[in-house]
Amino acid sequence: MQAAAALNSYSAPQETPQDVLWMNAAASALLVVAVGLLLAAGVTKLTRLPYFNLQKVQLEGDLQRNNVATVRANIVPRMHGGFFNANLNRSREVFESVPWVRKAVVRRVWPNELRVVLEEHRPAAYWHHEDREDQLVNSYGEVFDANLGDVEDEHLPTLEAPPNPTAGEAKSMLDMLHRLQPVMSSLGEIDTLKLTERGSWSVTLDDDATIELGRGSLEEVVVRTERFVRTLPELKHQYPAPLAHADLRYPEGYAVKLRGLTTLQEGQKPPVIKKPAVVKPVPAHGAPANNKPSSSTR
Repeated sequence: MQAAAALNSYSAPQETPQDVLWMNAAASALLVVAVGLLLAAGVTKLTRLPYFNLQKVQLEGDLQRNNVATVRANIVPRMHGGFFNANLNRSREVFESVPWVRKAVVRRVWPNELRVVLEEHRPAAYWHHEDREDQLVNSYGEVFDANLGDVEDEHLPTLEAPPNPTAGEAKSMLDMLHRLQPVMSSLGEIDTLKLTERGSWSVTLDDDATIELGRGSLEEVVVRTERFVRTLPELKHQYPAPLAHADLRYPEGYAVKLRGLTTLQEGQKPPVIKKPAVVKPVPAHGAPANNKPSSSTR
């Protein structure tokens, strides 16, 4: 009986009221927020200490157009912030605004230094079209502005683009130039590569000889040019005169004009040569097509 009474007298502990639980949770949250704010304030104050102010900018890269000391003297005063709060994207834009700088990679170095790797443009050609003043094309096929007087002694070829060139036009023209240069090396250096609105290619050599390459893909134009260069020696063996003009737009051959040379029908006497004369169309194998003179253009 006593055991039963003891069991009956026992009761479960009372549960904590819900409002008390919410108050405890709110107090804990406020404590966490307060600690976080104190830590943030401490970190902010710490980052603003003079010790972390940017004191050194290390420039790296193969610089040929820019002087490291000059770049540092002109750019560093425009840099703001310290090690922790310096805006790296803004810093990169500042360095890339320097003439001839193509790309800048900026990173922090503990505790108060910025290290910047600069890449300069490597000019590959002049960029000419009627919409604006001449610019330059770098080795990546990118058009950029620079003082053209800086490259006047480098004898760069010219890419003459059609009006309103597309964004990738310079890259495709530079690719064509690079493919044609070794093919045409036996004829001379390419001075100008031109692309018309209709997509027709032509080149002017360093001796002022002009060659109409016609339309087509890069490979088609290169194959057509290789055929011409391969068969031209056979023609010049019969007509040993400098090339003035060639037209490769014929489906089965080409037409050439040689300086100081003309072709005559049988029985005619040589006329007085006052300007470059015309040589008849030549089949792909290099032999004359007929005995009549013909124009080098259609």
